[in-house]
Amino acid sequence: MKRRDFLQNTIAACVGAAALETKANAAEAAAPAGRDLYELRVYTLKTAKKSLLDDYLSKAFIPAVKRLGSGPVGVFSETVDPDHLAVYVLTVHSSAEQIVAQPAKLAADSEYQKAGADYLSATAADPVYERIQSSVHLAIEGMPKLARPDSSKPRLLNLRIYESHNERAAAKKIEMFNLHEMPIFQRVGLTPVFFGQTIVGANMPNLTYMLVFPDDAGRTAAWKRFGGDDEWKKLKAIPEYADKSIVSKITNKILTPEAYSEI
Repeated sequence: MKRRDFLQNTIAACVGAAALETKANAAEAAAPAGRDLYELRVYTLKTAKKSLLDDYLSKAFIPAVKRLGSGPVGVFSETVDPDHLAVYVLTVHSSAEQIVAQPAKLAADSEYQKAGADYLSATAADPVYERIQSSVHLAIEGMPKLARPDSSKPRLLNLRIYESHNERAAAKKIEMFNLHEMPIFQRVGLTPVFFGQTIVGANMPNLTYMLVFPDDAGRTAAWKRFGGDDEWKKLKAIPEYADKSIVSKITNKILTPEAYSEI
């Protein structure tokens, strides 16, 4: 079996398995049509190299991805320490085929190769980045499509990852959002960009999602409203939805969008 076919089948199998975990109706479970797939890459790099990565992403990668029919693409940064950054690149896909085919198509795209020449020709002695971590996430039923924020306005992104101790617990947390928690989020101002079940990546099983706020004060105020919301208090008091039973770790990231970010 060719490597490309193997990877595509692996992702497709994971998508099917994810659907089975979150669908009660078997017919629907077999085909999660209309649900986005999200590829999230995290570059770790020295601060001094950020301008080179920005040029590559804005002038080569994003235009090429759009030519291939994927996108939008969001780019967000996080300061790790005074000398290092983490840059998050979120690409929206409509199928596993788009994800699997992308590397070969980029390699064959002369316009991409020319625009990204400085990035692509980096030497081992002077690399652009230290490492890339990549994961793929299937949109949950309660939010099958990305909600694209207005990229012309100031905004702050909140990336959160809920890890669970096993697949049953992870599915329960997804159920909680699908059936109950999403309307509470919307009402108190925790505005979602996407919710995705991780099907390929580290620290599985987990639910990964992103929220958008006008600024950090807005983020703090919205989470405070959520914590005091009566419906939320009732929901988290249900034993099967208690965090201690279904969530083993929460990762919370505050990210700043780049000027050229489409999300």
